[in-house]
Amino acid sequence: MNQTQNKKFQLGNVLTISISHLVHDIYSSFLAPILPLLISKFGFSLSVAGFLSVMGRLPSMLNPIIGLLADRISVRYFLIASPSITAISMSLLGVAPGFLTLAILCFIMGISATLFHVPGPVMIKHVSGDRVGKGMSFYMLGGELARTIGPMVILAAVSLWGLEGSYRLIPFGIIASLVLYFKVRNIKISDDFKQNKTRTGVKKSVTSFLPFFVIIAGISFSRAFLRGAMTAFLPTYLNLVKEETLWLSGISLSIIQFASAAGTFFCGSISDKIGRKTTLLIIAITTPVFMVVFLLVEGIFVIPLLVLLGFSLAATTPVMLALVQELNSDRPAFMNSIFMTINFLLAAVGIQMVGFMGDWIGLENTFWVCVFLGFAAIPFILKLKTEKK
Repeated sequence: MNQTQNKKFQLGNVLTISISHLVHDIYSSFLAPILPLLISKFGFSLSVAGFLSVMGRLPSMLNPIIGLLADRISVRYFLIASPSITAISMSLLGVAPGFLTLAILCFIMGISATLFHVPGPVMIKHVSGDRVGKGMSFYMLGGELARTIGPMVILAAVSLWGLEGSYRLIPFGIIASLVLYFKVRNIKISDDFKQNKTRTGVKKSVTSFLPFFVIIAGISFSRAFLRGAMTAFLPTYLNLVKEETLWLSGISLSIIQFASAAGTFFCGSISDKIGRKTTLLIIAITTPVFMVVFLLVEGIFVIPLLVLLGFSLAATTPVMLALVQELNSDRPAFMNSIFMTINFLLAAVGIQMVGFMGDWIGLENTFWVCVFLGFAAIPFILKLKTEKK
C-alpha cells in the first residue's frame, strides 16, 4: 500500500470492521438479559450468577499479552474469528447443562472479545488514513449500539424459540466472520512494523509512554464514577430517590445508551477538527454540569438531560483511542492493550466504589460526590501533550 492510500479514509473497510464490532458485541451482551431465566432454571444464587459476568471479564487481564502477539502476527485473523467464537459460545448459554458449562462458555466469550478488541482499533487506524478520530467514532458506534440491540435480540429469540432455542442465532456470527475474511484478509498491519528489525523492547515501550498512560488513567478513573453511577445505578436512583415511575426508570438506560452511541460517533470526528485535548476538555467540563442539572430536575425534564449526559458519557473513548493509536510506537496493539486494561480495571473499581458509597452515604449523596469527582479529569487533560512525539 502506497503512501497516498495510507492517508485515505477507506470507508468500506471502516464500515466492515465497525459493523463486525456491532455484531460481535450484540452476542457478548446476551448474558444479562437472560440471567433471570438461567437463575430460575438452575436455582443458583445472585452472587453465583454474578460470577458468570466475572468469568466473561477475566480474560481482559490478558490484554497486554494479546497486544504483544498482535504486534508480531497477522492481527486480522483475530478479528475474523472472533464474531464466530463469541456467537457460538453465547448462543449456547440456553442449552448449557449446568453452571460449570455456563462459566466455561462465558470465559471463552471473554477470550474471543479480547482477541477482537485489542487489534480492532489498530486495524481501524490502518484503514482510517489521516482521519483516525473519525474511524474510531465509527468503530465505537458499533459497540455502543450493540448494548442496546443485544438484549432485544436475545429476548426476541427466547420469545420465539424458548431459552433452549437461542442456538439458532449462531449463523449470523459466522456470516460476520466470513464477510470479514473476504474484506480484510489482505490488509497486513504487522507488515508496517516488520521493516524495523530492532523493535523496541516491551519494558522500554512501557516506560517511554508511562507519563501518558498515567494521565489517561487519571481521566478514566475520574469518569468511571460518573459512568458507573449513570449506567449501573441509574434506574435504581430514578425509582428510589426521584420516585419516578418504573416506566421512566426502565427506559432511562436505553435513552442513555442511544445517546452514548451518538456521542461516540460524533466526538471522534470532532476531535479530528478541533483537536483531541480541546474535545476532551469540553467533555470533561460539560458532563458534570449536565449531571448537576439532572440531579435538580424532575419528571419529564429528566429525559433531555439523559440525552445530554448519554452523549457526553462515552464520548471520551474514541478520542482517547485515537490518542493511543497516534503514539509514536512500533507496538500499536500493545499500546492499545494497556489502554484497554486500564479502562477495564478502573471502570470496574468505579462501579464497585459507587455501590459502596451508595450503601454508606446513600445513593443521592453518592451521585453528588460523582459530580465533583468528574471535574477531577480536567487537570489531567490539561497535562496532555497532543502533538505527535
